[in-house]
Amino acid sequence: MRGAVDLSSLRNRPQTPAAPAGGAPPSAPTAVNSLVMDVTDDSFAQILELSRTVPVVVDLWAEWCGPCKQLSPVLEKVVAELGGRVVLAKVDVDANPQLSQAFRAQSIPMVVALLAGQPVPLFTGAVPEQQVREVFAQLLQMAAQNGVTGTVDVTGEAAPDEAAEPAEPELPPLHAEAFDAIEAGDYARAATAYEQALAENPRDEDARAGLGQVRLLARVQGLDLQAVRAAAAAAPLDQEAQFAAADLDLAGGHVEDAFGRLLDLFAALPNDERAPVRERLVELFGLIGDSDPRVLRARGRLTSLLF
Repeated sequence: MRGAVDLSSLRNRPQTPAAPAGGAPPSAPTAVNSLVMDVTDDSFAQILELSRTVPVVVDLWAEWCGPCKQLSPVLEKVVAELGGRVVLAKVDVDANPQLSQAFRAQSIPMVVALLAGQPVPLFTGAVPEQQVREVFAQLLQMAAQNGVTGTVDVTGEAAPDEAAEPAEPELPPLHAEAFDAIEAGDYARAATAYEQALAENPRDEDARAGLGQVRLLARVQGLDLQAVRAAAAAAPLDQEAQFAAADLDLAGGHVEDAFGRLLDLFAALPNDERAPVRERLVELFGLIGDSDPRVLRARGRLTSLLF
């Protein structure tokens, strides 16, 4: 996307305030008084700057576009539910040809995110509300990884997370020890701390999730992606080769690829060799979360293979 979209010409324009959708522009150039804004070629520089604090979703639309009118209310609803963690910038491509050209909006509706001034493609076309929610959840994860973790308050003024969120409670000692070990790259010590926490409280779901994460980090540490993929391709029934490839898939965000790889392996193996594959799948399911649609689909396929 960075190679396809050139926003440099829009960065240094005079910062005409972005107008709330359907309303008058704010009085101060630096104020943003709505979570949903109409943005123009001239006011886009302000949105780029705002994206350094909070993720900005850009909705490229046109009045004549039927799918745009279907998608826009969905985007606005999901943005409102996120309570200031995301801002929506609406761009009428007919009225703003330079933005349309910059984003190469050949088909609309087109939805792009801005993180720290950099464009991130999301999707094109009117998509279901559930898919919008999933994409926004992934956007927030990406934003956190890139340090874009601010919020806007109800009046739209940018505010850091510390001001918007109450202070987090102090971590239990074993959890704190695990976090310190993770920061030091000592995954074995982190795993030991989480295992001890679970021994003391088997219902500690945070410790269970943390243990799964550090085990994954330990397994992928030092792996060569190309070598692992080549080994998995050469030996489709080798459990260790497929486990390593699935771990790298999951660590890289390719969740469905990881699940699909292990489910295909499970289906191909004799019944007496399936148990380790099922255990690894269950472990990976726990890392993603039982309510995630990708986990639900994978569990459904696993159940059908079992029975």
